[in-house]
Amino acid sequence: MSSAEELLELALSVGHQAAALVRDHATRKVEVAATKTSDIDVVTAADRATEELIRRLIHHARPDDAFLGEEGDDLAGTSGVRWIVDPIDGTVNFLYGIPEYAVSIAAEVDGEVVAGVVIDVAKEVVYTGHVGGVAARNGVPVVVRPPALLAHRLIATGFNYTRPVREIQAAAAARLLPEVRDIRRTGSCALDLCRVAEGALDGYVEEGVHAWDHAAGGLIARLAGAETLVTVGAAGTEAMVCGPRHGFRELLVAVRSAGFLRE
Repeated sequence: MSSAEELLELALSVGHQAAALVRDHATRKVEVAATKTSDIDVVTAADRATEELIRRLIHHARPDDAFLGEEGDDLAGTSGVRWIVDPIDGTVNFLYGIPEYAVSIAAEVDGEVVAGVVIDVAKEVVYTGHVGGVAARNGVPVVVRPPALLAHRLIATGFNYTRPVREIQAAAAARLLPEVRDIRRTGSCALDLCRVAEGALDGYVEEGVHAWDHAAGGLIARLAGAETLVTVGAAGTEAMVCGPRHGFRELLVAVRSAGFLRE
């Protein structure tokens, strides 16, 4: 077993190599390789190649660890450590050439995420954190925004790729919008969570997320002073809420009242 700091060092080393591969793919014509939940929920060759690289590098360094990735089969392990990986969080942005996508790598020990790295690939910004340490952006510690009235908070969300779920989400967003400063939809859960961590957002809510979307970013946000909740969304799938700890209860009441979450 390694310390959280040592796991972070490995995640950071692997993450840099993965980000370099994504950048290389971005210089070529990006095409859809497959679809998942619907014909607009896409996978590119870069997603697959990047996850294969991450798997190979981590397995070489720690062959007894488990692995959970978005694009491949789960791998069991015996060490008590599991890696949770999204090779490109924000694939649709990547497909369209919008510079909002990230490599996300988290290390979990006995069910608790202890280290996380999120790399904003296009901007070459690196968010890191480990249990016992601080959240950082390019090595500089970050903290959440100070307290604000709900009406003065900038909230991020996202939309599912299946029509029935996004109809529910659109209605919830319409109900929340008059209650807050504004709503943003950037297309990357991992980056939205890191922006809560660095004080660029006041909160985040989305249904349809998975562990690989939020494991690393959620840890980084918590280390920066945020609270996170993984719960059930209004459509019955996994949802994440994140916001500064000092105003989290009010945010949670607001997104639940708007209809983002199951009662």
